[in-house]
Amino acid sequence: MQIVAEFVTSAAGAGDFPRDQLPEVAFVGRSNVGKSSLINALVRQQLARTSATPGKTRLANIYRVRRGTMQACYLVDLPGYGYARHARPGEGSAEFSQITDAFFDRPGQRAVLLLVDSRHPGLSSDLEAWEWLAARSYARGVVGTKVDKLTKAERVRHAREMETVFEMPVALVSALTGEGLDELWKMIASLPRTAA
Repeated sequence: MQIVAEFVTSAAGAGDFPRDQLPEVAFVGRSNVGKSSLINALVRQQLARTSATPGKTRLANIYRVRRGTMQACYLVDLPGYGYARHARPGEGSAEFSQITDAFFDRPGQRAVLLLVDSRHPGLSSDLEAWEWLAARSYARGVVGTKVDKLTKAERVRHAREMETVFEMPVALVSALTGEGLDELWKMIASLPRTAA
């Protein structure tokens, strides 16, 4: 299936986000959860910059994508939380909150995917982010990344734990092997339409 994708811009504030009213799906997660790698796997090209240093992304990176006959949409890579150790105390979380607030506090079709490392279900930082997102009225889902690093037994156990913690089905994916990407695309296509 043909995928057309392009980098649009890096947003530092509300005025930098697209204004053409296409659906937007944000990727939120800890700094080292693999957001950029997952975007690259989804679009089958090295579009998003990945870094060996967690927390390098301090802006919202926006990509316009279209897969097959699916309506075009934006994938928005929001800054990872958890990079505050690279900044002055409180600076990292404040920047995360500021750009994330700017993303959500606009009209339009918007949804969010919380990415969690499937090897570490139920981390307090992920649960705090989930509660923060729950206060917004947008559709949301949970994606467990790096599933290729789990044994079969761990996969079953961790998937069950994540679904219990987040109280919804969790899509398991691997940017390395491509596992779960088709299911994730289906989730991305349906999410904005269910947004409030």
